Amino acid sequence: MLKVEAIHTYYGSIHALKGVSLTIDEGEIVTLIGANGAGKSTTLMSISGVTRPGQGRIEFLGQDITRMPSERIVALGLTQVPEGRMIFPGLTVRENLRMGGYLRRDKDGMRRDESMIFDLFPILRERHKQAGGTLSGGEQQMLAIGRALMARPRLLLLDEPSLGLAPIVVENIFRVIQKINDTGTTVLLVEQNAQMALTIAHRGYVLATGEVIMEGSSRALLRDPKVRKAYLGED
Repeated sequence: MLKVEAIHTYYGSIHALKGVSLTIDEGEIVTLIGANGAGKSTTLMSISGVTRPGQGRIEFLGQDITRMPSERIVALGLTQVPEGRMIFPGLTVRENLRMGGYLRRDKDGMRRDESMIFDLFPILRERHKQAGGTLSGGEQQMLAIGRALMARPRLLLLDEPSLGLAPIVVENIFRVIQKINDTGTTVLLVEQNAQMALTIAHRGYVLATGEVIMEGSSRALLRDPKVRKAYLGED
C-alpha cells in the first residue's frame, strides 16, 4: 500500500530524515517508535505532503505522491491526525467532523460515517453541538480521529494519539484504533508509548536521529533487549 524509499527531509540546514525507508501492507497497523527528535513526526508529514522530502520517493497505492499536493493525497485515501489534535476550537463537534469530509459530495454517505464515528466515540454524540475548544483533551483527540475518518481514508496516519492523556483515556483510544483497523483501515502509528504501540501493531520501525535503526514484528521488537532498555524503560 505504501512504499517510502530513502527519503531525506530538511528544515533549512537541519537534515531531519536521512534516508528513511519503510513499507506498509494493506490491513496492517505499523508503528514508528523513537525518542523525541528522532524524526517520527517528520516522516508522517513527509508522507502526507505537509513537508516535502528533498530526496527519495514515496508511493501510495502505486502512485508517486512524493511532490503531490496534500489535498490530492487526501483524495487518494491517505489522511493524517496531527500531533496536538489541531481541531477547530470555534466550530462544534459536528462541524469539525464535517470539515473532515470537505472533499466529499455524498451527503448520505457522510451521514452514515458520522453515525459510525458517534458509535465509536459515544461522548461525541452527546457533545455534538458543543464547541470543539471546550472539550477535554481526550475528547478532542477522539474528535481529531473522527474528523480524519470522515475522509474515508484507506491509510490513517496517527501522530502521538496518547500525548497528554490520562491512562484510562489512552486505553480507550488504543481500543478504538484496533477497531478502526478491524474495519479495514490500515494504520501508521507514531507513538511515544512504545509498549502500547507495539502491543497493538503488527510490525514496527525504530527511528533514531532521522534514520531507521531497527525493524521487525512487534513481538520481536518487544522482546529485543535494546528496545526494552531504550524505549520500554527496562534494565
